[in-house]
Amino acid sequence: MAAYPENNRTWQIIHNARKGGYAVGGFCVYNAEGVLAVIKAAERCRSPAMIQFFPWTLHFHGPAFIKYAAEVARAASVPISIHLDHCLKPSDADLALECAFDSIMVDGSMYDEEGNIKYVKSVVDRAKDKGITVEAELGRMEGGEDGLPTIDLESVFTDPDMAADFVKKTGVHFLAPSFGNVHGPYPAGGAEKHWRLDRLEKIHAALGDATPLVLHGTHPLSDEMIRVGMARGMVKVNQNRNVRNGYHEYIAENCTKVELTTLQVEAVEAYSKGVERLMVEVFDSAGKA
Repeated sequence: MAAYPENNRTWQIIHNARKGGYAVGGFCVYNAEGVLAVIKAAERCRSPAMIQFFPWTLHFHGPAFIKYAAEVARAASVPISIHLDHCLKPSDADLALECAFDSIMVDGSMYDEEGNIKYVKSVVDRAKDKGITVEAELGRMEGGEDGLPTIDLESVFTDPDMAADFVKKTGVHFLAPSFGNVHGPYPAGGAEKHWRLDRLEKIHAALGDATPLVLHGTHPLSDEMIRVGMARGMVKVNQNRNVRNGYHEYIAENCTKVELTTLQVEAVEAYSKGVERLMVEVFDSAGKA
């Protein structure tokens, strides 16, 4: 039987994608409808997937909701893991380690270099005993998302020369680099103007395939720019509002017109179609499970 981290579900999903030349979606969800939508899409497409939450969801619903999500994910007919995104507070990481997560993203970007290393390593060391793998951010990305506060600090690009040393010192399994990507809407010119692709290429070269890269800052982002990131080492691609548009539109148009049961069923269907499109048309993960 494989030992940690190879026996971890997130590790398996991401490394299989790396070896197979495709990407896997990390889909941020907030409720049971989101959980079910990702599972439905993954099973239809025969694609691996990651269901991920912000600490907001963990606090709002409680650890029992994470347990529910993990149970239905494991009951799926394709590989799906449960991930916690952006653990900014050490107390959130402490709580996450007691929950049914396969992996957590430890965000020490508010600290200086040594503080980030200390925070991430402290979580990695404890996560090993729980069988949980860890993603970390090196540098700092601007902006905020639903459930993720906007931190009033300037962005800091990831230093390619520091990337390998950071991974070695922390033991982190996956890395989210900062190279001009931002959380939430991009400034004028979009990712096409603000991404520093030469920096991303150097980060990927410094780490090689042993440490897969994670793309944050995908709203809004064209399909082509996602492919540009994939070609430069991005294996896990986070998605949030982009795949929820159909879900929100259906609810807005029908919340006073149909029964709640119908509303939920059809809203999940609309949500899942947004997830499916990326699996089939962009990530190339369909048929890989």
